[in-house]
Amino acid sequence: MKSTDLRANMGIKLDSRLYLITKVEHRTPGNLRAFVQVTIRDLNSGALIEKRLRSGEEVEQVDLDRRPMEYLYEQASKHVFMDLESYEQVELSKEFVGDLPLYVLPNNQVVVLWCDGKPISVELPMSVVLTITDTPPGIKGATATNQLKEATCETGLKTRVPPFITTGEKIVVSTEDGSYRERA
Repeated sequence: MKSTDLRANMGIKLDSRLYLITKVEHRTPGNLRAFVQVTIRDLNSGALIEKRLRSGEEVEQVDLDRRPMEYLYEQASKHVFMDLESYEQVELSKEFVGDLPLYVLPNNQVVVLWCDGKPISVELPMSVVLTITDTPPGIKGATATNQLKEATCETGLKTRVPPFITTGEKIVVSTEDGSYRERA
C-alpha cells in the first residue's frame, strides 16, 4: 500500500514491528518534495512515534480485527467491554481506553481493534451526542458576536458552546478535540 493511502486506525508493519496509525498528515512544503507525516503507536511498547514517509512509498499493511463491543461500566481502574457476538467480557485499563469515558456513556457501542487475539485500541466515532448538565444562562442580545460559554456534559466533558444552548439540551460533540458541532 502506498503511504498516501494511509489512514488513522490502520495497522502497518515497519522494520518488522507492528504499529497502529493514530494520525496522518500529507504535507507539501513549498518547493520541496511532498511527504506523509504519520504518528504511530508501537503495539509492543505503547510508545508514540512520529515518522516521515516519502510520498508514494510502499508500506506493508496489517489486517486488524474490528469488533463491535458494548462499553458496560467502569470498575476501579478498569473499563469493562462486552463482545456483542460471543458475550465475552474484557477488562481494559484506563491508560488503554484514554479519553473514551468523556465521550461514551455506559451501554453504548464502540469498535475495539484486535491484533493476534489482543485488544490494541478503542476506535471512537467521529462525533457523539451528549446532554448538557451545567452551563450559565445566556446573555440577552449576545447573538451578534461569536462568544462561547463553558458547558459541562453528562460524562464530565467540559466544552465551549454558543450562548443559546441551555442546561438539558443535547449537543453533538467532536471526539477529535471535544469541540461543539451543533444541536442534536
